[in-house]
Amino acid sequence: MRVAVLKGGSSLERQVSLRSGARVEDALASLGHEVVPIDADADLVRSLKDERPDVAFIALHGPGGEDGTPQELLEILGIPYTGPGVASCIRCMDKVLSKHLLRAAGIPTPDWVAFNATAFRELGAADALEQIEARLGFPLVVKPAAQGSALGVRFAASRDDVPEALVAAFSYDDRVLLERHVAGRELAVSLLDGEALPIVEVRAKEEDRFNYEARYEIGRTEYVCPADLPQDVAASVREVASRAYETLGCAGFSRVDLMLGEVLQPEVLEANAIPGLTDTSLLPMAAHTAGLEFEDLVARIIELALEGDGRLARQRGA
Repeated sequence: MRVAVLKGGSSLERQVSLRSGARVEDALASLGHEVVPIDADADLVRSLKDERPDVAFIALHGPGGEDGTPQELLEILGIPYTGPGVASCIRCMDKVLSKHLLRAAGIPTPDWVAFNATAFRELGAADALEQIEARLGFPLVVKPAAQGSALGVRFAASRDDVPEALVAAFSYDDRVLLERHVAGRELAVSLLDGEALPIVEVRAKEEDRFNYEARYEIGRTEYVCPADLPQDVAASVREVASRAYETLGCAGFSRVDLMLGEVLQPEVLEANAIPGLTDTSLLPMAAHTAGLEFEDLVARIIELALEGDGRLARQRGA
């Protein structure tokens, strides 16, 4: 089969995407597929039309990759692709939208407020800090509304920390999210065709908790898979993650990140439409624990892409 691997792109997660793409390419070659590496740039559509792949494996991360942009182009060209569809990518990429959808579905997620750059710079949103404190308390986590991998995320222990954290977050996006901090255990549930894989616990050093580089440098962060959780708590975490996956319309594969606080109630932070596939990424780690080697994982993702395209074609025909 002729498989195009879309990687790179222009987002701040380009280097991670290149690493994901390279690993996928090696796996596809081992599986006997004809691999067509494509760096997602201004010639993407032309390259896809020239190469005419049977399927596209999307290994793009961040804006312009997992926000529905390449997915829309692939649908226009009639090329099946891996991962969630356009609408789901849009929902997952926008943390504020996804939290509204989760809350509406009754899925636990930390309380939050959000506003855009216009509200901050022209309408005096910073003067609402007293009301934000009354509503959310401190500490807070301040993050861009549409970035991943801890990019632009800051911890605000008090009101004095918020302005600097907002400036940092606004340097990555024109909309920010201020979220109640949940003290507890950081967990990730990867889902393959809707089935929850073993839970991963992320144990970052305190100074690296919101550090982008620490997520991808071997040895900077400790990962435990499967997470050491009581059986009933693990079941609750998987159930909440599965509901989030379904609520956001995910398909193929995705990853849901959660916090488990002192009351052992899992709360969803976000869903990643196209999680990383590097040698330190959590989806391959969870798959390995479940007995699925990386080549098998890639093969299954390709199968799901083709099955999903067939279902979509039948729906269009109806």
